[in-house]
Amino acid sequence: MEITLQQAGFAFLAAVILVFSVMTVTTKRILRAATYLLFVLFATAGIYFQLNYSFLGAVQLLIYAGGIIVLYVFSILLTSSDAEKKEPLRNRRIVPGLVASLAGGALCLFLLLTHSFAPTVSADCEVDMHTIGHTLMGTGKYQYLLPFEAISVLLLACIVGGLLIARKRK
Repeated sequence: MEITLQQAGFAFLAAVILVFSVMTVTTKRILRAATYLLFVLFATAGIYFQLNYSFLGAVQLLIYAGGIIVLYVFSILLTSSDAEKKEPLRNRRIVPGLVASLAGGALCLFLLLTHSFAPTVSADCEVDMHTIGHTLMGTGKYQYLLPFEAISVLLLACIVGGLLIARKRK
């Protein structure tokens, strides 16, 4: 079996996502975790671009890799200090974490094996911007205005919470 360039690129991006995801959750420094998460988000955008989903790739880079990481870094810098004593991870937290990880992996494997994942759009053409915009901002069935607004309220609450935590320390 011969591996094509697209398959090799996908394997590289998948390996980057896997390695940096593990590094994100296993590092003890929160700023390094945010940096590793940035690499994961860049590689995810690379997979979107490889699948010819240029709109989703651009959204991934602009919104997640740009905006969310900046929000994380500022909230980390506002709320954490080096003077705080870092508590080591105890064994009582490792076992539930492993159980949750195994349960999530089993659920993902079950969904991958039982779902057919039939394509709804032909792979040769890209969905036009009008259709994407109508789907994102519509209020009908299979449209995403309500989740979009819920996420914006959640991000606003995170910003206000970060500011309140930073203000209490002064």
